[in-house]
Amino acid sequence: MSVTETLNDGLKRGYQLIITAQELEGKVHEKLEEARPEIEMKGFRKGKVPLPLLKKQFGQRLLGEALQETIDGAMNAHFEASGDRPAMQPEVKMTNEDWQEGEDVHIELSYEKLPEIPELDLSGVTLDRMVVKAGDAEIDEALTSLAENAQNFEDRKKGTKAKDGDQVVFDFVGRIDGEAFDGGSAEDFPLVLGSGQFIPGFEEQLVGVKAGEEKDVTVSFPTDYGAAELAGREAVFSCTIKAVKAPKAAEIDDDLAKRYGADDLAALKAQVAERLEAEYTGAARAVMKRGLLDKLDEIASFDLPPSLVEAEAKQIAHQLWHEEHPEVQGHDHGEAEVTEEHTKLAERRVKLGLLLAEIGRKAEVEVTDAEMTQAVMNQARQYPGQERAFFDFVNQNAQMRQQIQAPIFEDKVVDHIFEQATVTEKEVSKEDLEKAVEALDEE
Repeated sequence: MSVTETLNDGLKRGYQLIITAQELEGKVHEKLEEARPEIEMKGFRKGKVPLPLLKKQFGQRLLGEALQETIDGAMNAHFEASGDRPAMQPEVKMTNEDWQEGEDVHIELSYEKLPEIPELDLSGVTLDRMVVKAGDAEIDEALTSLAENAQNFEDRKKGTKAKDGDQVVFDFVGRIDGEAFDGGSAEDFPLVLGSGQFIPGFEEQLVGVKAGEEKDVTVSFPTDYGAAELAGREAVFSCTIKAVKAPKAAEIDDDLAKRYGADDLAALKAQVAERLEAEYTGAARAVMKRGLLDKLDEIASFDLPPSLVEAEAKQIAHQLWHEEHPEVQGHDHGEAEVTEEHTKLAERRVKLGLLLAEIGRKAEVEVTDAEMTQAVMNQARQYPGQERAFFDFVNQNAQMRQQIQAPIFEDKVVDHIFEQATVTEKEVSKEDLEKAVEALDEE
């Protein structure tokens, strides 16, 4: 086989491969010899069928396999010898389309190679890590929120009308066309108005009721309701109001602590402080990561594969188009226009993606099986009852596995860089950290 370079322009490469008829014939012969011991044919013992007969029967099918394997082998040998790594799937095209068996095969190979990425002195990268301590005010605020979530309800004065946030205790019987239906009745049911626990339109009609009152509530089940026999149908619920109760936050004391699994209030405060500081640490890491990416974007300089930038810019434009048109769920719309801003953002993403990948490769950063399993489990929880199906989907979909693996790999590389960089801790207020996090969303 001969290989001739036809294009060398920046990161673009082109080659002409010529596979001789003799090479192809030899590959077919080799495959026939491999299969021969297992082939049986009438009139011959197993493994003793003459090669000319085998070639006549199986030659055409094996010719295509031999051609593909020869091309794949030539490409792998080329990439190994040249050290090139293609940015995207190489384009392979047969140029003598009127080829006939017995002739040489002419192949055109073209691709964009990944650039040479310069070695960076990561120890020269300086970063600030924002540190926020959980003060008494933050802890008290969190405890107040816990107390509200653990609220009790106390009877309102007789004759008081129910309002949003109140708990109404009532009996109800639901009927469709005058007939009660399964699952449509209950006694002493406690419902917090405004909680969205019942179908749309139900709770709103109980606002203003009083203990001892009877009221009919008329609603229609949603068309996509889980029980098909009820979906889209109008129902009347006969309600007997037994009590109207006002919410009352729980006391912040040892009893509240025990409701949240702590031994006493002091232990609960310690848990709250630890949780808050973990949240602050996570937010500070996001701010520091953005600072790191900004610095890497500034100090690193190398050519970018145009195909990767173009693909990323189209993806950004597509994503932003859907954010501007949330009513469109499918992707059968016209192509989103790629602007200069999209391209600029794509260049940053491609540059940082290639740079982090190279740093991670050299540092031998890997995503472990345990980390992947945990990540898949976390995503599977979004599909209650369908966790097994989600696991199977991920296992059978390489692109999905890559989407899950990529952010884990990136975070591990970022942590590796943090360890190499010069990091200075800077104690700040909660408000300063919140402003820094808000600034991330604005950029």
